[in-house]
Amino acid sequence: MKVIVQKFGGTSVKDKETRELAAAHVERAVEEGYKVVAVVSAMGRQGDPYATDTLLGLLNQNGSQISTREKDMLVSVGETISSVIFTELLQSKKLKASAMTGAQAGFRTDGQYGSARIVDMQTEALVHRLEEVDVVVVAGFQGVSGDGELTTLGRGGSDTSATAIGAALQAEYVDIFTDVEGIMTADPRVVGEAEILPSATYQEICNMAYQGAKVIHPRAVEIAMQGKVPIRIRSTASEAAGTLISSVIGGAAGSDRIERQVTGIAHISGVTQVTVEHTEGVVQQAAIFRELADNDISVDFITIQPQRLVFTVPDERSPEVKILLDTKQLEGTFIHNCAKISAVGAGMTGVPGVVSKIVGALAEKDISILQSADSHTTIWTLVHGEDMNKAVLALHQMFELGRQVKQ
Repeated sequence: MKVIVQKFGGTSVKDKETRELAAAHVERAVEEGYKVVAVVSAMGRQGDPYATDTLLGLLNQNGSQISTREKDMLVSVGETISSVIFTELLQSKKLKASAMTGAQAGFRTDGQYGSARIVDMQTEALVHRLEEVDVVVVAGFQGVSGDGELTTLGRGGSDTSATAIGAALQAEYVDIFTDVEGIMTADPRVVGEAEILPSATYQEICNMAYQGAKVIHPRAVEIAMQGKVPIRIRSTASEAAGTLISSVIGGAAGSDRIERQVTGIAHISGVTQVTVEHTEGVVQQAAIFRELADNDISVDFITIQPQRLVFTVPDERSPEVKILLDTKQLEGTFIHNCAKISAVGAGMTGVPGVVSKIVGALAEKDISILQSADSHTTIWTLVHGEDMNKAVLALHQMFELGRQVKQ
């Protein structure tokens, strides 16, 4: 069987009009000779009757005592409803279609309620169903633990469901349908000249997703990369090819693309930089990080020096960090409302001069760099929040990202 996986997010199945558009993509794939696994999210967003946030809103908001187990039972209903409604629509178009829950489709998880990880895919029943019908519609975001408990996969769970099925079945593609036509070189709300990327590598998109780009969840990209299954980010309302994500720089083998150092610019706002001076070496530094971890405070952008620590936390967690430092009689310097700007590109590996371009572009706009770090494919800079938009635009222009994509 030639299998293609098509994932439709909440905005793609929210009402009859968008479901018709989604169904048209399924029909085309079947006409092209594919067996289709359609992975669906709950219908719509907060306020829509069966959206995940709407279902959560049914709980007592003034101190509900419901366990995470029962909460998973509640929120998984949205995807189950969506799978049945979409299956009925496909059947009305004379397609042979059948619905399956995540458990029936073979998702086996570690049993962590609310944020379960997939530990195994047992797809025998799904493959058998595909032999009998044209389309299997699978409820995304959900699975079952080893002891038979229903679990959900957390943020980006339906993306993860789609790529996990794609990897398990060695699908030709995993198409992620959403309300945009692909992944862009920067946030178009910040950079008016941002362009859709025709192609990118798994690592590039994974890094962009971790650094603020929200079109696809990075965990889903990692699964596809491990399974060597190409992903296409596409618009439900368009037949455009969208963005192809694969292991090949430039997309499919033999495709033309000019060599670029930077693929895209991502950003995260609402960050606080914390500097702790005069620490007593690695023992005390380890104690600080252990205390932060014990209080479920995630740190980022870490610089460790013999007598100095620098790291970032979300703005809303900074008061807790101050209290923890006070209890250890440590002074911390806090710079609130910062933004992390990330220049991502596989083409920068081993290429001299990229950092100097970034520093020069920001200096030209009189933007102070509070902190910086780099890897083979990403260079990060921390700037004041009020400089965020200006910094993203400056870097986008420095690397001529709009022009490169158009060529």
